Parts: sequence; structure tokens; C-alpha cells
Amino acid sequence: MSQPHTSDEVDVGIRSGDDGGGESTLTVVIALVANTLVAIAKTIAAIITASASLVAEAAHSWADAGNEIFLLLADKRSRRAADHQHPLGYGREAYVWSLFAALGLFVAGAAVSIWHGIQELIHPEDAGEFLIGYIVLAIAFVLEGISFLQSVRQARKEATHYDRELLEHVLATSDPTLRAVFAEDAAALIGLVLAGGGLGLHQITGSPTPDSIGSILVGCVLGVVAVILIRRNVGFLVGEEVSPEVRRAALRALLALPEVVRVTYLRLEFVGPRKVYVVGDVDLAGDRVEHLVADRLRALEAKVTANPAVAGTVLSLSAEDEPSLTLHDLDAPTPGTTPPANPPSANDGSLTE
Repeated sequence: MSQPHTSDEVDVGIRSGDDGGGESTLTVVIALVANTLVAIAKTIAAIITASASLVAEAAHSWADAGNEIFLLLADKRSRRAADHQHPLGYGREAYVWSLFAALGLFVAGAAVSIWHGIQELIHPEDAGEFLIGYIVLAIAFVLEGISFLQSVRQARKEATHYDRELLEHVLATSDPTLRAVFAEDAAALIGLVLAGGGLGLHQITGSPTPDSIGSILVGCVLGVVAVILIRRNVGFLVGEEVSPEVRRAALRALLALPEVVRVTYLRLEFVGPRKVYVVGDVDLAGDRVEHLVADRLRALEAKVTANPAVAGTVLSLSAEDEPSLTLHDLDAPTPGTTPPANPPSANDGSLTE
């Protein structure tokens, strides 16, 4: 599996004043309602038809419905205000709860579907009432499609802002709830097609084998999606730096401040969805005594942190012999870091309003 693009998305709403959280919540709520209704319908159909593919799909939908609860927790808890114990806020909780959701998808969705398919191959069981199965799958496709279109609408809006392809943005975004809903709904639609094919071949051939294989394939799709989501959440939890494009925008914004003459060190790391932590060394304009310089640094940090995309800022004074950073220098990795395996495509992301 190839390494996803490093995220270079900071905040699609900085210029408009919207943090993007409200639309992410709506996306998750729509997915929760759709998956719950679909899970109930699939469970009833699986009991009536005894189809292995429908059992796999029922497990898939219940896993998705449970995951949406984790995602709602991720969205709510990550937006809590910073406090004394957590001065950078609780943004990384979004990745913790999203990681739980991805693990649930892997265990309750992928593992159960594959295991049930294998059991059906070993101990085959004939299915019946195929028409009920087709009706339920069709209804599920419509409901899952509604949820998927909502996630596509949100992702496309943000991708356009950052001049990215849709899938590129879904992998790169620092918003784990959007990525999870998009991926789960896409997997659900693929799974419905596989389940319908397995059920149809079971009816045509009279053999339960295609139905069992359909269950295994559904599990494989869920497994791939779960692994991708797990890896992306782990990446953000470990600490992921923004792209050179956003670092360049941040440097441009710092140099535009009248208090700053030059910048010699700059690092921006994600600490939550659309939230970064800024560390840098700057040379201040003028020649002031030490205690006044400290006051000016604190005021400058407060000015940078006032940006809604910045969770915190730490600035120090540059040494006289340190080379100044330029916009071209930021294509190289920050000292003490390693470059991303696959550099992201360029965009015009900005930390300024």
C-alpha cells in the first residue's frame, strides 16, 4: 500500500471565518441515520434469506453505525477549549476516537465478514427469498448513496479550495471524520454491489459458493479501508508536519508582520483537525533592552495564535549568525525532521485571514 500524501490542509474556513466543524458533524449525523436504518433492514433480510453476503453486509452496516458514534465523540471532544492541563487544546482526541472507529471497522466488519464467508464455504447453506434480498440491497444503496453524496459534497468543496483532486484531499485532510465517512460509505457502496452479485449468482447457479465468496470479498474491501484509516490516524497522533506549501505561507505571513525582520527557524505541526502548533526563531525589528524584547515576543506570539488555525505559538530570538529562511528554503525539511515519503501537490493554503 502506498503512503498517503502528507496533509497540507490547515483550515478551509480561515478566510471565511468558519472552522468547518459544523459541516463535518452534519456529515457524520447523516451517515449514522443512514447506516442504522440500513443495518436493521439488512439484518432482517439476512435472517429471512440466509444469504452469506447479506450477513456480511449486516455486520458491515452495524460496524459503520457504531463507528459513527465514535466519530461524533471525536468531533465533540476534539473541539473542547484549551485548559491548564492541555494548553494546545484537545484536537488530537479526534484521531484517538477515529482510530477506535477504524479498529471497529476492521474487527466487526472485515473480520466477521471474512470469517462468516469461510464458514459458509466449509458448511454451505442454501438461501431463499431472493427478492427480499434484492429489495433490501436496493434500499440500502439509496440510503448509503445519500450519505456518500454528503461526504463528497463537503470533500469536493474543500478540495477545490486547496486545488486538489477529490481523493487526494480525502487522504490528506486533517479532518478524520470526513475521511472516515467518505471511506466507509464508498466501501459500503462497493460492498452492496459485491453482495448483490453474490446473491444473484447463488440464485442463478443454485450454489451457495458465490454468495460465500461475496461475503469474503466484502470483508477484504472493509479490511483495506480500515488499514488506510488506521495508518492516517496513527500518523496524526504521532505528529505530522504541514506541507512545504503551508510552511511557505506561514513564513510569508510572519515576514509581513512589522515586528519581524527575518525568520531563521519555523516548524508547524498538526495538533488537531485544522489546528497547528507554531515554533520559530525570529529577529525583531529595532534594538531594545532584554525585558522589552521579551514583552514584544509574547505580544507577537499572541498575534500569531489569534489566527483560528493556530493552537499555540512559541517564538525565540534568532542568533546573529543564523541564516535567514527564505520562501525557497522551505522546500527542504525543517531541521530535526525527515521529508515526507510522497510530497503533496502544491496549493495556496494560507494561515492568514
